[in-house]
Amino acid sequence: MSRERIDFRAVNVSAAPIDVAVSLMHEGRFVEAEEVMVRELRAVTVRHGHGSAAWASAQCDLGNILLNCDQPDRAIACYRAAIAVPAVDRKEHLTYRLNLGLALRMTGRLEDAEAELRRGAEGRQAFYGRDHAGYAFGLEPLADVLLQRGNVGQARDVIEEAVRNLWSNGHDQVASALALRAEVVHAGGTGEPLFAGLDQLPDGVVEAMASAVLLRQGLAEPAAHRAVIAVLATAVEVRLGPDHPVTLNVLTALANTGRDLGDPAGRVDAIRRVLASHDRQGRAEDALTAELGLALAYGDAGDRDGALRTYEAAHRRALRIDRPELTSLVLRNWGLALRDAGQTAEAERCLTDAVTHAQRGADFEILGRAGVALGIFLQHQERLAQARTALEQGLAALPDAHPDAIAGRSHLGAVLRGRTCGCGDVAGAVEEAFREFVVRRLPQDLLERFEARIVDGDFKIEVHLRREPTEEELQRLNGVVQSALAEFRHRVQDQG
Repeated sequence: MSRERIDFRAVNVSAAPIDVAVSLMHEGRFVEAEEVMVRELRAVTVRHGHGSAAWASAQCDLGNILLNCDQPDRAIACYRAAIAVPAVDRKEHLTYRLNLGLALRMTGRLEDAEAELRRGAEGRQAFYGRDHAGYAFGLEPLADVLLQRGNVGQARDVIEEAVRNLWSNGHDQVASALALRAEVVHAGGTGEPLFAGLDQLPDGVVEAMASAVLLRQGLAEPAAHRAVIAVLATAVEVRLGPDHPVTLNVLTALANTGRDLGDPAGRVDAIRRVLASHDRQGRAEDALTAELGLALAYGDAGDRDGALRTYEAAHRRALRIDRPELTSLVLRNWGLALRDAGQTAEAERCLTDAVTHAQRGADFEILGRAGVALGIFLQHQERLAQARTALEQGLAALPDAHPDAIAGRSHLGAVLRGRTCGCGDVAGAVEEAFREFVVRRLPQDLLERFEARIVDGDFKIEVHLRREPTEEELQRLNGVVQSALAEFRHRVQDQG
């Protein structure tokens, strides 16, 4: 999911619906989050009328949810609707335009984004004045778009003005501007320090700036982002210390980018530094998480022996912690690594024990993942009856859109047809899970048939209706389908 900075505070609207929607969104329940805000928009329309200032504010809130649920095109429509309402409160109107510019940037429509953000910056200068922090709020996203368009010189001028403004106003947003400035300086290739004057900044600003750099993932060009993080890791370790939470967060991000960009040695080194810090601080559960990451990193780097040794050490650590769900997680991952190493008997023992430990815990996701892993293993061993039991029990504990549920569903379908493998039918399982997910959320008297097929890597939707839908039902149908698409993609990306 995107990490654009969108203000979720509702304007002249009860905060409760947006708070509920944000909570649902953070849980990955995109369809339900949208439904909350659609109901709120309807209620506001009844109370205040279509095209009112309150209606525009509710459109903006709905747009914010859609944008952060990976539906920028629909969010853009909401922001445009809000902007079309004559400005009663100029400040609110400027917020709508800023959000529109951010959404356009997310869709890659950089020329349109630049135009909207320039218009917004001009409006902010007229409303706030050049020295007010409210003007700088419009400069930072403009500098970002200029950077993305390759106008590095203009981006540098704009971001420097934003930094000066926010610094002179003592505003917290300077941290975010400094994070973007580092990217702009890196893009300029001048060899200047990316984080000059770090020793002059208060600790709080340094910490916020580091967090802002990490939030740029997905917004910045990946290789450039990793280069900035690598410099930042050294800088914060010197400034804040090797055991500071911010230092550890930066090192974790450095490890993740090492995975994504194919730097296995850098990834292993970063994780080992995080693990050593957690051990120094006696943070056993955090150390276990780092050790599991280290085992995976060794495996991805082709060091099978290193991976297996690390899983064995993680298992000993998990037993000392004595939380059954953590022990289950380690055993599952260890069992899969043993399976890949051809150590079948040891793998089965680990995977079976993973289910046993998960049954003692209270985490349904851990239980479901353990059951699916064991079921697939047993299926590949041609023990179909046992595989069916394990798969059915595992699937019962997982949500439809979970990637392990999708894999488990494809293998269960193969088991029911007497086949020893369902690895090639993942697409069919995704299609089935998607159909069930959507159909459950629509009026049953409306649908005659709903088909979802994966064609060329994306869904092709066919809807056959029993009757003519109302406008409201048609909007709900479209909203449910679009939100379901976003939710499936989000879950697969985040949990795969």
